[in-house]
Amino acid sequence: MAKKEFSFMGFTVDQMGKMSMDKLIELLPSRQRRSLKRGLPVRQKKLLKNIRESRKEMEAGNNYTVKTHCRDMVILPEMLGVTIGIYNGKEFVPVEITPEMVGHYLGEFAPSRRRVSHGAPGVGSTKSSQYVPLR
Repeated sequence: MAKKEFSFMGFTVDQMGKMSMDKLIELLPSRQRRSLKRGLPVRQKKLLKNIRESRKEMEAGNNYTVKTHCRDMVILPEMLGVTIGIYNGKEFVPVEITPEMVGHYLGEFAPSRRRVSHGAPGVGSTKSSQYVPLR
């Protein structure tokens, strides 16, 4: 059975790569569309520049991870295949960009909060736990 090719709003990955930025922006959800129409801040432009450089490194055969604190960057088709280290407040979480991630934010793939799982209460937490039999 052949694997189904990924498509985003009816367009394949190759078609999205050749598409102009304006046409691509029109395909995205409203929040991402608004964010990109307002223009990229300097830190996001720098991230895109680093991603383009890492793509050249990958073509040369080197494995290169781009590290960033920019969690509010929308994932674009030109980022596909690149490994990005996204800062979660403690460490850089390596994330390989796949076609299914297009249109999402980088921060969605590096959670900054962990699930809390409380253990058993310790000694001295209540009055009854302080009771020690003498025998």
